[in-house]
Amino acid sequence: MKTIYNIKALCVIALLGSVATVSAQEDKTKEKDLNREMTLEREYDPTVQDASKVNTLPVIKEPVVKKMPIDYATFTVPTDPEKEISLLPSGNIMTDIQYNKRRGYFNFGGGTYLNLNGDLGYHILSTDKDKLNIWFSHRSTNGKVKYIDKDEKVKAKLNDNLGELNFKHAFEKVSLDMGVKYGYSAFNYYGLPLFLSTDLPTDDRMRYPDLETNQVNQTIQANIGVESKEDARVGYLLDLGYTNFSHKYALSKNQDGPTEHTFDVKFDLNARFGGEQRIGLGGNVEYFNYSLPTTIGQEDLEFENHAEATLSPYYKVSGDNWNLKLGANIMFVTGDNSKFMAPPNITANVEVADKTQLYLVAGGKLYSNSMYGISQINRYIDPTKELLPSRNYLDGTVGIRSGVAPGFWFDVFGGYKITSDEVFFAPNLTYLTDDIFANTSKALQANAKHAFGGVNLKYSYQQIFDINVKGVYNNWNVDDLGAAYGKPEMEVTAGVTVRPISQVTASLDYYLATGRKAYLGTPEGEKMNNINELNLTGAYTLNDTFGLYLKLNNVLFQKYELYYGYPMQSFSAMVGVNINF
Repeated sequence: MKTIYNIKALCVIALLGSVATVSAQEDKTKEKDLNREMTLEREYDPTVQDASKVNTLPVIKEPVVKKMPIDYATFTVPTDPEKEISLLPSGNIMTDIQYNKRRGYFNFGGGTYLNLNGDLGYHILSTDKDKLNIWFSHRSTNGKVKYIDKDEKVKAKLNDNLGELNFKHAFEKVSLDMGVKYGYSAFNYYGLPLFLSTDLPTDDRMRYPDLETNQVNQTIQANIGVESKEDARVGYLLDLGYTNFSHKYALSKNQDGPTEHTFDVKFDLNARFGGEQRIGLGGNVEYFNYSLPTTIGQEDLEFENHAEATLSPYYKVSGDNWNLKLGANIMFVTGDNSKFMAPPNITANVEVADKTQLYLVAGGKLYSNSMYGISQINRYIDPTKELLPSRNYLDGTVGIRSGVAPGFWFDVFGGYKITSDEVFFAPNLTYLTDDIFANTSKALQANAKHAFGGVNLKYSYQQIFDINVKGVYNNWNVDDLGAAYGKPEMEVTAGVTVRPISQVTASLDYYLATGRKAYLGTPEGEKMNNINELNLTGAYTLNDTFGLYLKLNNVLFQKYELYYGYPMQSFSAMVGVNINF
């Protein structure tokens, strides 16, 4: 056994040595960047990501360095759900080929566990006034993974597809934006079956639950909207959206699943006066309507049609070295669980030194926890249960950020959140029944208080290398629950990107999450393995048309679960090609 680990260690050392050939983008930090957050973006981002993992943690938008070469995601689809349909940006995805005259791109990669990644897109129109884009993405896996608490392998299947057609036209004073999107996701509930009580041996229990049948989730989205120019004296925004989301099955292949219809209206009206002052009213209104199956025995499917709305009056003013926004988010929910709340909506920042800013954010938000939204966070959620909206009464952060040193940027921050009906996932303990899906996730909801603090550091040296490190400590106080199940106590995210020559790029990405617990019927919970994952990527650009890439995931051979009973893939590799045309 010791020899095996020595061999693995030598492999990791050799792989880390290859990272000396990695590259980075030039640091974009300037004084004006202090007034906004930088977010990680791919040149092409259709929202689906790698199939090397079959789950995802909720994505938190944080200021990070923009990296063009490799679209790395710590966890796979689905991720970062957005209700609006966004325009497709540049056509680069896996290699650092600047998009200029090229209208299309094609990317395809294959690897171990039958992991497949594919992307195809084309800019039909690409002018200053008109943009018409079409794209399609595919992520799939069909390999066996090994349970952590049982010496047995199971096939984890995933087939995610997402496509979009969108159009944008810029008139003289207003822009028109419209699009349609379709998503198809098939997957099996491969999680370790957990039963309430049975005298059968564990091996016999594995015969009963359905680990093979694919659940199918389908999404149809459409939107149309208009927006005034950014510098207009009277600004306005109106966007109408519709989302149709459906589960093919409920808790077994013998039961039909529900469908959710969401009608969404976003708006904003504001006016500038007195120079750099602006007053406005924004808002978002959503109506959720459910179509439930009429199959006998499915009377427990209880979803209530209801509306959720947020009205946000605000006042903005700017000075020479400071900005201030004062407002509130007035939110209410209709139906049996009707609620009203009005948390603050305040942001402020002031430049306290050269390119150094002190900032404050105090807000609140209503999370609908809709079928569609929750499925984007945890695809294995029980499709027969409706969740209550989570009401975030306070989400406050204070910090200091600076880009004063050449190529160096830091952010030191701390904050506090208060949320009612926060969502925590737990494995579903079921009775021994034929054909029922194994280990569907149930949602535990409780009032929660969350204190956090951390630091985010980045350094870029010319265009040779880039380093970023972020650490966050979380402290949870959850009413009526023994712990914040599934939430990490400590998170560390790090990355290194190096470009020794213009054609070669390599990067290292690392993620650590500690202190997670799973709820298995007792308040103290079950300690889960830490997520301790290191991934390496490398790309070679042959010319302005062709590029090759290699991805090595989980090179530390770690065994862990994102949700209890759902093991992730061990070490995996993928090679691929990118073509711009």
